[in-house]
Amino acid sequence: MTDFPVALISCADYGKAALSTRVGEALDACGWMPAHGDRILIKPNLIRAVPPACTHPLVVRAAAAWLLDQGARVTVADSPGFGTAKGVARAIGLEDALRPLGLQVLEMDLPVPVAVGEEKGKRGATWGVSRLALESDALLSVPRVKAHSMMRLTLAVKNLFGTVCGLRKAWAHTLEGESTLAFAARILDLYRKLPPSAALLDGVEAMHVTGPVRGKPYSLGLVGASPDAVAADSAMYTIFGLSPEEVPLWDAARKKGLPQVFPEQLTYPLLPPSAFACPGFQLPKRLKDVSFRPHRLFLSLCRRAWSSLSG
Repeated sequence: MTDFPVALISCADYGKAALSTRVGEALDACGWMPAHGDRILIKPNLIRAVPPACTHPLVVRAAAAWLLDQGARVTVADSPGFGTAKGVARAIGLEDALRPLGLQVLEMDLPVPVAVGEEKGKRGATWGVSRLALESDALLSVPRVKAHSMMRLTLAVKNLFGTVCGLRKAWAHTLEGESTLAFAARILDLYRKLPPSAALLDGVEAMHVTGPVRGKPYSLGLVGASPDAVAADSAMYTIFGLSPEEVPLWDAARKKGLPQVFPEQLTYPLLPPSAFACPGFQLPKRLKDVSFRPHRLFLSLCRRAWSSLSG
């Protein structure tokens, strides 16, 4: 079997020079090297302008600068369930961080039907995935390491759910949230139907207790990179001492037999998971239902409409 490298490196804070160095070292060490001229979509987590819910702007900037140095054609985009990517980017300082690089934040739009969850004897679902993501040569998922009230952790693979356009994410929760494990399996199907997805994890300041918003900051002091989003997530599960049964996406990936979820298939060209201690890091003990009730979908519609009008 092929080994999957995950480059983990310490990074104490978001100081611009040190952070850029650490991000570059992690991306260099993990072995991911897009070809000159490749169209790379950077997918940060711009869920809502509530600290520390979003990927830090300087991590996104460092990733974009590294890719531009490789000769890649870089796009930065997201599609929050509430509001717009541009509005969130402006509010958290990402717009300003990217301006010197000649980049702006785009919306994930132009949905294309993508079938997920199809199995023998089982009807799947169709999600509207942004053409911007599907037509890229590769994706770089750049999430903040966070607790999640439905998935326990949200990392690089869950971040790719943001390629589903706008309110279609909430609609998917409403129609297909009958089972947390089944929903996780569909997210993994999406990952496999997207272009190759690398990962850069913003764990400098993680978020714990709850999520995906309104959790509490936690100084984890980590940046991680891998050519494979699932491998990057698997390394983080190891750092937090979790088992597959505790993390729906990990459990679903093991059931699908993805090799990069098994610790023995991961290699660490920089620091091993044991180099990172996380005493007091809290994750939700009980997971909430992944299904959105009709009133929650209606609230999503109202918030998105208001954000669009005010932004």
